[in-house]
Amino acid sequence: MIPVERRKTVAVDIDGVVIGGTAPVVVQSMTNTDTADVDGTVTQIRQLVDAGSELVRVTVNNEDAARAVPEIVSQLRESGYPTPIIGDFHYNGHLLLKKFPETAIALSKLRINPGNVGTKHRDKNFTEIIEVAVEHDKPVRIGVNWGSLDQRLLTELMNENASRQSPRDGGEVVLEAMVQSALRSADLAEQNGLRHDQIVISTKVSSVRDLVSVYRMLSARCDYPLHLGLTEAGLGAKGIVATTAGLAPLLLDGIGDTIRVSLTPKPGGDRAEEVRVAQQVLQSLGIRHFEPQVTSCPGCGRTTSTFFQEMAEEITEYIQEMIPQWRSSYPGVEEMDVAVMGCVVNGPGESKHANIGISLPGTFEEPKAPVYIDGAHAITLKGEGLVEEFKEILFDYVKGTYGAGRE
Repeated sequence: MIPVERRKTVAVDIDGVVIGGTAPVVVQSMTNTDTADVDGTVTQIRQLVDAGSELVRVTVNNEDAARAVPEIVSQLRESGYPTPIIGDFHYNGHLLLKKFPETAIALSKLRINPGNVGTKHRDKNFTEIIEVAVEHDKPVRIGVNWGSLDQRLLTELMNENASRQSPRDGGEVVLEAMVQSALRSADLAEQNGLRHDQIVISTKVSSVRDLVSVYRMLSARCDYPLHLGLTEAGLGAKGIVATTAGLAPLLLDGIGDTIRVSLTPKPGGDRAEEVRVAQQVLQSLGIRHFEPQVTSCPGCGRTTSTFFQEMAEEITEYIQEMIPQWRSSYPGVEEMDVAVMGCVVNGPGESKHANIGISLPGTFEEPKAPVYIDGAHAITLKGEGLVEEFKEILFDYVKGTYGAGRE
């Protein structure tokens, strides 16, 4: 696989988690609990981190939330969770951070949306937040969102566009306003003492094509690390597909240093799903590896039995169960590919391409299942114990290939 050549950026250190530079693309997420609910928020942060989130953002929208942040961080640290916590501020962030300096101290990064830090005193309020960040040596994400874009700047650019001999499409002007808002805000932050290597930028939209366009525009005009995400991606398959469609072309172009998948969860749904989707986007593109991948076919008239589907599911569940132990004991196992195929058409070929694969017999095929290891036929399995035998072969392969002499 041809490696992706990453866009060159400065490196921003978020209490030990580096965004940009030569660091890998970082997966992050955000809680949807009431931040004032300390126990509920701590529990959800742990769930997100356990799923693989490397940064977690919390809403700090009122005094109760601001007051809760130091206790949330304290409980996380006491229970062995060093994950950096980011504070998300809108409208009143300048007031909360000045009133609760302990909150600024506890947080690892501040997120500011320059479009809603006030109307009449926007630059003043923004500057006050930056002054707090400088005082406590905290990095900042300047997060522009097209749903809360600085209307003053947009009006200025729309008026300029209207006077052009060949005006641009209004949508292009909106994207330009987003880029300018981010860059002007970053410049203002630096003028007020924030270091160049303490700034991360995002320009989020909910349209896939606009997302690709605005980040390509932004990436060509700065060397700040970029936070990628399709804002308000939506529910279920729609949110997953739209996010993947938007992030993939950018990531393959080397654009993007940290990602967040903004899925709308079902009521009572698993918030950590957005973390797993983010990981799968990166893994599917070959940019990062988090757990072994199982390749399996969709099935057809040759595979009328459900056995290969059941086996693919069982092997996937087995890997997910074992990966926490494997990850620590067998470094590199995250890059392993496993194939569970359903018939002789593509089964042997896909199995040979995987590190380890099995080609199950399809309808009317001879009842045997050849196993391939690193491209070569190793053994043929038959009978009812086939799944458990393959698990044993798989585990032996993990130990032998990634164990470095460990038992």
